[in-house]
Parts: sequence; C-alpha cells; structure tokens
Amino acid sequence: MSRQFQRTVEDFECGNCGAQVTGTGYTNHCPACLWSRHVDVQPGDRAAQCQALMRPVRAHLDHGAFIITHECTRCGVRKLNKAARSDDRDLLIALSATGWDQLPR
Repeated sequence: MSRQFQRTVEDFECGNCGAQVTGTGYTNHCPACLWSRHVDVQPGDRAAQCQALMRPVRAHLDHGAFIITHECTRCGVRKLNKAARSDDRDLLIALSATGWDQLPR
C-alpha cells in the first residue's frame, strides 16, 4: 500500500447536512458543516472499511491556515485535514474557540 497521496476528484452529498459538494481532488469534507466520512486509510486511497461519518471536533491555526480534527463516529479514529477556502469561516472560528461539543445546535 502506497503512503503517497492519491488525488481523487469526486462530487458527493454530505452525509450530515445533505449539501451537494463539488470535489476538487483535495476535497475531503463538507464546506457547509465541516463533517467528513471515514473513507481513507492513507489520504486519497479510499481503502477504509469503516465508511462512517467523521465529526469535526476541533480546529486550530497552523501557520495561518485552519487544520480540522475529524473523529470517526463509529471507530473513533482521528485525522487532521486542511480547511479549504470554501469552508464556512464562521464555523471554523467557532470550532477553534469552543470545540464541537460547545457549538450551538
């Protein structure tokens, strides 16, 4: 199994909020709600058997860019993902200040 990133351009419907997402080959989460799906073992390989939703549990800044921590709702694995320009900035800021459990629903 290769550890090198595999770019896969895919459009998808968000399993959390239902938004239609147009993929770029680097898209791995919904820009509207920031949720993801546990599909990769290594970035882009689509080899994960789990396939469950991954909730955004926190965000932090790294050299001026947001990094989102996603946690699988089934198996608990955590993965870091770079935020995209199209991501909801207000949600990223709120997530970085409070964490997912403290966000208003």
